[in-house]
Amino acid sequence: MTSITKLSVNVNAIAQLRNRRNLPWPSVTGLSRIALEAGAYGITVHPRPDERHIRRTDVFELRDMLRADWPGKEFNIEGYPTEDFLALCEAARPDQVTLVPDEPGQSTSDHGWDCVRNQDLLRAVVDRMQGQGMRVSLFLDADWTQVASASRTGAKRIEIYTGPYGHTFDPAAKARRLDEIVLTAEAADAAAMAVNAGHDLTLDNLPPLKARAPLIAEVSIGHAITADALLYGMAETIRRYRAACGDPVG
Repeated sequence: MTSITKLSVNVNAIAQLRNRRNLPWPSVTGLSRIALEAGAYGITVHPRPDERHIRRTDVFELRDMLRADWPGKEFNIEGYPTEDFLALCEAARPDQVTLVPDEPGQSTSDHGWDCVRNQDLLRAVVDRMQGQGMRVSLFLDADWTQVASASRTGAKRIEIYTGPYGHTFDPAAKARRLDEIVLTAEAADAAAMAVNAGHDLTLDNLPPLKARAPLIAEVSIGHAITADALLYGMAETIRRYRAACGDPVG
């Protein structure tokens, strides 16, 4: 039986579109609800200090909706572990906290942690978050040599940064990127860490990734889902991505 990779929908791009005008639409919670009704496993947000897309209020509105109406679904909050971010996580209590090594002004995440250099920081944060019942995932490049150091932090998962795979169109280069992802996923599995993946995944490149890296437990996808929703509508887009993840769609 084909394994299913769970789909978490990153709604940052929806929030960014809303924030272009000081209006309450498109609704972040409303479109999240449609995604969940269509079978998405969870919702991901990456609040940044300037609130240029996800706002603090969005975090709590989404949390409240998920807890009240979708108690079996997952809430994932991504961010750099500043004290403000950690306090936000402690207040919102998501199911998963994904730690990323972003600078505040970055437009999007574009590299993973150096878990050797940042071992003390990451270990302290992992202890703090997981000690309060929030699973921690560390954002890593597709580099299997980082996995042992990631494991020593105590984190339960890694998220493999798939951007270099997603925006590579040369077949030979794409095959090399896939090999790197597979090696990293296998190293994490050997270290008893579950594997997530995200960035620049699409309906076209997700199936080959899924075929080569069936160990991936969860993918977080935002930009492509938002773009495809303009063509197909949110509900149909979620069904298509679920199918690409190996999730039977009735």
